[in-house]
Amino acid sequence: MASTVPSGEEQAMTRESGPASGIWAVVREDGPATDREAAAAPPRAGARDNAAVAGDDGGVRGEPQPYYRPLWVEEPARRRRLPDPVRTAAVRAVLLVSVTLIQAMVAFLCTMAGSWLAFPMVISSVISTVVATWGALDVWVTRQVWNQRNGVVSAPSSTARALRRERRRARRQARAAERTQERIRRRGGAGQLSHS
Repeated sequence: MASTVPSGEEQAMTRESGPASGIWAVVREDGPATDREAAAAPPRAGARDNAAVAGDDGGVRGEPQPYYRPLWVEEPARRRRLPDPVRTAAVRAVLLVSVTLIQAMVAFLCTMAGSWLAFPMVISSVISTVVATWGALDVWVTRQVWNQRNGVVSAPSSTARALRRERRRARRQARAAERTQERIRRRGGAGQLSHS
């Protein structure tokens, strides 16, 4: 069942058996193949998966297809997407900072070379530094403004709810005790026990 593929060193393509049937693997004489080599190995001409594709009526329809491993596996995003205004400000800030760094490097190299361009580049680097600082602050300000306008919906946390619940319970108990004292005063007992 094995055919040889001449490429540098001797490699043999074998078919795996079991549940992963239909996956081609490259087996070297010096050890097992890596995943990359297994994925890059071309299937033999005329090779087909042994498993038949069952139709709706239980019969076999069409030719079976070989199994191909997906190129990537999608994972859910760890963080939520930035709001569009904040994202725009962040991209602008990154561009400004990168231009500033390039200008600073050019100014340094021109100064080392003794070029006439050194002085204008130093002046423009200073101005770009101010603009890049503004860009970085703009990201923060835009994020704060967005959060204030349509950001987090205020919902009490469980801790705040528990504290409020305790305060309400204490107020209820204080009111109940006050009503009891008022009732005793109205009866004229003034809260004294009867003498025996």
